Amino acid sequence: MRVAIVRRLPKDSFSMDVYADGLVSGLKAVRPDWEIIELTPTPYSLERQRKSWLKGIQKYYERYWRYPATLKRQVADIFHIIDHSEGHIARWLKRTGKPVVITCHDLINFIYPENIQDQAKVPFISKASWKYSIGGLKQSDRIITVSSHTAKDVTRLLHTQSDRLTVVPNAVESCFRLLPAAEIAAFRSSQGLTPQTFCLLNVGSNHPRKNVSTVLKVLEILKSQGLPVHFWKTGADFTAEQKTFIQNHNLENITYLGKPDKATLVKIYNAADILLAPALYEGFGMTILEAMACGTPVITSNVTSLPEVAGNAAILVEPMDVQAMVKAISHLQTDPSYQNILIQRGQERAREFSWEKTGEQIAGVYEHLLGSVQNSSSKTSIV
Repeated sequence: MRVAIVRRLPKDSFSMDVYADGLVSGLKAVRPDWEIIELTPTPYSLERQRKSWLKGIQKYYERYWRYPATLKRQVADIFHIIDHSEGHIARWLKRTGKPVVITCHDLINFIYPENIQDQAKVPFISKASWKYSIGGLKQSDRIITVSSHTAKDVTRLLHTQSDRLTVVPNAVESCFRLLPAAEIAAFRSSQGLTPQTFCLLNVGSNHPRKNVSTVLKVLEILKSQGLPVHFWKTGADFTAEQKTFIQNHNLENITYLGKPDKATLVKIYNAADILLAPALYEGFGMTILEAMACGTPVITSNVTSLPEVAGNAAILVEPMDVQAMVKAISHLQTDPSYQNILIQRGQERAREFSWEKTGEQIAGVYEHLLGSVQNSSSKTSIV
């Protein structure tokens, strides 16, 4: 079988790169005789053009016309679009007569439309193009969702029949693992932490749904209680409003660690005592599994997809309940035995999510679709 994995522009979306890389590695592991080809758009560039609107025009031309037209000429038995934001490509690929699969990671922009408003230069155009792309999901032969919660969103918001959906969870990369105690201690020391300092961690973007402002309120209360807590933030930096809050409340025990490479991120997970991730909405919640794989206890929200990812291996709280988070942190800080229980449960939970398992499930989707196409062709020939 020749499978075409339709990727996004390299480094255009870190999470989509992780998903595509993991999926390809999983498919190659479980179906080594298949030919897996990865299709990627050509980076658009107009450095010589000074007018930004010309760059915008080329960006839309590349994304919505030239790249899909190029893909339509590719030879493959099945096409898999790995990002729902590129769903418009399905409209082109359907003309090839080959099955088309799309992975839907979330429909956050329906729930939080301010995501587009905050990131786009021309919001109404970006919103319209995003909805056009999402509408392409209905043109696919199968929609893969990364969680049951996302599947419910697709059914509800896109009015899609549930029998067209298959839930296949994401996985955690093998590089996320426990490190030797000496290496962890050395990293903490390099960051100025004492062995007694209890370190909280938050990883990812700073969209309002990530609820980082609530984390800062938690830190304010912990400080008033005199607990020796330090907070690390990686990914997106604090917003101007959050920086003002930090300054006004003298929250000096906070370090922004930037956007670390993968090896450094593994060290950060290992060196932290808790991952605090009280998001209001997640299509899956990859950082939860990454932390668990690194032996870091997790406190996360009891909403959207997070409970189904965390299982019984994390402390679940209402995402706006500051006191519940303070209580959970204090419990973990003062009860090492309970902390060890969560570490063990987290390790076991993370092992349930591998790219080989994901690859096996998605390979099954491909085989079912191709089998249906072949059966349909045989019946047509007989008639």
